[in-house]
Amino acid sequence: MTISREDTLRRWWRSGVALLCAGALLAVDAGCHTQRVARIDVAQAPSAAHDRIVGVTTTEGKDVSFDSPGGAIADDSVKAYVNKAPYSIPLSQVQRLWVERRRIDAVRTIGLAVGIAVAAVGTIAIIVALTKESCPFVYSWDGERYVFDAEPYGGAIARALERDDYSELEHLKAQHGEYRLLITNEVDETQHTNLLELWVVDHAPGTRVVADDQGRLYGFRHIERLQSARDRGGNDITAWLDATDRRIWEPEAKPAADGSAREEVVLTFAKPEGAVKANLVVNAATSLWGSYMIKRMMQLRGRGAPVWLASLAANPAEIASLAAWYNRDELYSLKIDVEEDSGWTTRGAAIGGGPFISEERVVPLDISHARGDRLRIRLRPPLGFWALNSFAVSYETASTPAPQVVKLSAARSSSGADELAALAANDAQYYSMPDTSERAELRFPAPPPRPGMVRTVFLHSRGWYELHLGTQGEPDATAVNEIFSVPDAAARFAAREFANWRPTP
Repeated sequence: MTISREDTLRRWWRSGVALLCAGALLAVDAGCHTQRVARIDVAQAPSAAHDRIVGVTTTEGKDVSFDSPGGAIADDSVKAYVNKAPYSIPLSQVQRLWVERRRIDAVRTIGLAVGIAVAAVGTIAIIVALTKESCPFVYSWDGERYVFDAEPYGGAIARALERDDYSELEHLKAQHGEYRLLITNEVDETQHTNLLELWVVDHAPGTRVVADDQGRLYGFRHIERLQSARDRGGNDITAWLDATDRRIWEPEAKPAADGSAREEVVLTFAKPEGAVKANLVVNAATSLWGSYMIKRMMQLRGRGAPVWLASLAANPAEIASLAAWYNRDELYSLKIDVEEDSGWTTRGAAIGGGPFISEERVVPLDISHARGDRLRIRLRPPLGFWALNSFAVSYETASTPAPQVVKLSAARSSSGADELAALAANDAQYYSMPDTSERAELRFPAPPPRPGMVRTVFLHSRGWYELHLGTQGEPDATAVNEIFSVPDAAARFAAREFANWRPTP
């Protein structure tokens, strides 16, 4: 069955008109020791010299970690020690530098998009400040310090677009019978969080529990890895997409030589004969540049942007129009096409995550019309909007684990206010964070472990946020109309913005 307009609207309503989050570095605070690891483009190399370079991802897709104290930039190369042996690689062969920053605060791993050049503006902090959009950051207590673990409800830029999110908390550890989280506002916006609760799933070892974008949980014992992946030019990119790791395939925000505003990726998996259903496990993120575009496109509406956002609550026709655009241009929701006898048919869509943390999501697919012993899937991401990490598939009938819902026991903001009532239920009460000084520490009782079982914990959150657009001038009605009425006009607009912003070598 193909994806209908109604399915698209429902999916869009849950995911918001656009995604996602990026953030500035946390302010220095008393507390735990911090290590920050940031993924930066090689164009940032001159400004990254003051940071500790802990590794690189090469243009061939090799992940290299450096011995302490890390690497250095010299003679257009990165030089370090790897397993106590000297290592050197030209910057031209580096896709990303992995940089660790130390602060007295929480731990955060951030990723900056390929091709974003920082050399013209200075430090990593500045580039993040220029491009960050949006949503709260959630940190998990791992027994020693807070670790960046989730970026919920991205893209919910109006009260009418408030939505639920489901984030696996990989670093969360119980201590003294409780779980602790930290929620922060690190973006120039006002964030309104309606609900925070934990979903605790105890399951058999060897089972992987993954959520879909609507909060359904799937338990898999058998997941098939990707066999092959080819891009639009026929290049083999399997190594970039076959595992969740530091190899992230992320085309730049510039049109192809033939003018196309899209890439194309064909994924191939082994398929049992007669299989009619598949669950695609997707780890993909909106790029940092793509996340910045949500604010940039909103600014085209000029001083009328806040009024337009507020009007969505009483304008279902406008929301439906946005949903149609959202589905057509695939900026923040990527269609999943399955190869069938009649050709490529859209059978699902993947919602982006990140850009700093991308969540695994299940996308159920009807493959009853896919013949033979191979499953072929096509993706057509608009250039500059997507960072693809991994794809896998399961053909088994997944279990449907029921989570134990754990409610907040305490929520205290940085100002000392008790926010428990605001965050305990989906209602008219919100914990609002109007600026980047706001944060709150959250506590949940930790259910006793079950013998012989392993545990996966999800954060179920709900909320929305207001962009701080500043003083705006007259709307650019021509640009707005083109973006929403002409296919791929948004991607071409983003490419022009990128070309204007990125410095010329």
